[in-house]
Amino acid sequence: MAVFTQVSLEQLSDWIKQFPLGKATSIRGISSGIENSNFFIGTERGEYVLTLFEKLHIEQLPFYLELMRHLAQRGIPVPAPVANDRDAIVNLLNDKPAAIVSKLEGESQLDPQAPHCAALGDMLARMHLAAKDFKIMQPNLRGLAWWLETTPTVLPFLPPELGTLLQAEVQYQKEFAATAAYRSLPRGPVHADLFRNNAMFVGEKLSGIFDFYFAGCDTWLFDLAVTVNDWCVELDTGVLDVERADAMLAAYRAVRPFSDAEREAWQPMLRAAALRFWLSRLYDFYMPREAEMLTPHDPTHFERILRLRIAETPPAL
Repeated sequence: MAVFTQVSLEQLSDWIKQFPLGKATSIRGISSGIENSNFFIGTERGEYVLTLFEKLHIEQLPFYLELMRHLAQRGIPVPAPVANDRDAIVNLLNDKPAAIVSKLEGESQLDPQAPHCAALGDMLARMHLAAKDFKIMQPNLRGLAWWLETTPTVLPFLPPELGTLLQAEVQYQKEFAATAAYRSLPRGPVHADLFRNNAMFVGEKLSGIFDFYFAGCDTWLFDLAVTVNDWCVELDTGVLDVERADAMLAAYRAVRPFSDAEREAWQPMLRAAALRFWLSRLYDFYMPREAEMLTPHDPTHFERILRLRIAETPPAL
């Protein structure tokens, strides 16, 4: 959520007239993240979040925003898109597709403990089930096809040993994706980016999850692996914290029990989740974009996590 495109209060005041929010009273850029321009905005009706989409095309956006609306209508605590006077939830602002969504209460829990992980596991399972009847289909745009396309782009920047690791893991994931075990995994819309800074808590109570702009249709197990690889690890080493991982998995399992195929695929999915973020961080590090308040993430963190997921036996599903 860096700021690539500036929006003044004057520009916002004119644009917001099409929404049932009253007058705009304030606008403040949000510094975290790397994909879109995000702002907290104050209105006569309260605080909201304004997003200008820097890379996504306007025809892609209905998937993300309608998914959020679908989940909100089913009781999942996610930001609800605000429609304008023509019932449109995507509108141009400063020549960029833009949307307003409700602002969640609470704050991110950047040092999660077992109760936070349990609350998130429960919510993630309920979110997966709530999205089963969502009608719009879009693949995970940072899935295997993107890994295959992006790997040759970053390889020239890497020393031989890292290049060998990257190519070997991409090939491993390509072969695993062709297996019957992988094809039998339950799937549907997933968040695909549910890191610590994309959830809000009031104390130990989960008040919501947000930033669905990497969402897509993929295996539910991949979504869980992404979440475990962030919420249940020591950030300085990448080592899994078994207590936190067990709490998240038990809470998820209590809502949606795992299949035999998922138990078989658990370690490959943890590796896939680590690969996805190692590769995207390599790409952002070596091909940076200019943005106010943007600091690329260190790729080394997910390189460490990938090596550990290859070498270790994960907590059982």
